[in-house]
Amino acid sequence: MRRAEELLPGVAVCPPDEVVRQADLVLLAVPDDVLDGMVRGLVATESLRAGQIVLHTSGAHGVEVLAPAAEVGALPVALHPAMTFTGRGEDIERLASSCVAVTAPEHDEAAWNVAEVLALELGAEPVRVPEQARKLYHAALTHGANHLITLVNECAQLLRDAGVEAADRVMAPLLSASLDNALRYGDRAITGPVSRGDAGTVRTHLAVLEDADPEVVPGYVELAKRTAERSVRSGILRAGDAAEVRDVLDEEQP
Repeated sequence: MRRAEELLPGVAVCPPDEVVRQADLVLLAVPDDVLDGMVRGLVATESLRAGQIVLHTSGAHGVEVLAPAAEVGALPVALHPAMTFTGRGEDIERLASSCVAVTAPEHDEAAWNVAEVLALELGAEPVRVPEQARKLYHAALTHGANHLITLVNECAQLLRDAGVEAADRVMAPLLSASLDNALRYGDRAITGPVSRGDAGTVRTHLAVLEDADPEVVPGYVELAKRTAERSVRSGILRAGDAAEVRDVLDEEQP
């Protein structure tokens, strides 16, 4: 309620079914696991009607979840901004610079065009994602964005444990450069002891991490293994050196 008052001052806040009955464009921005029930409930209460555009913002779903709405004549589309939102004012600015995954019924080109126009109206760039690829699309973004936050915060905590007070100031240039390099050069951007085959340094890392925070170690091991594999495939690391690194990492396996 507070956010509605801040972002939409003077606009009435009504129950969902009442809002939907009055709308030509229905936007469902609810958690993934409740979307199906929400759609079915709106159909059961006869809130949805033919001629409406019904869209949702769930990354995990395509338009199949909107099938009950389509059965009563509504046009189903799915729009998912490839952006993280925190409920703060900068969300709107970030939305305008993002890509939006659009999904519509497979052979309904008009629906695809409607979805793309809606994304463009937001100032975003539409990217078509077919129904069958939607879950993998969402898993990929979740793996990158959500786990990145966990990784960065673990890094910050370890730096603070090492006595570095301005952890964010130390990390920001390095992590920003790493992200930029990864997007520009792919696996060729990999650096660090794993990519150099410095097995001794990796062993030291595991030891100090075990002392500082043992819960970090399994994540470090798995990411280091993936880094070694990708380094070999991209030609950065020789197979023999990678084997030495993997031997050290395997020592941490139970």
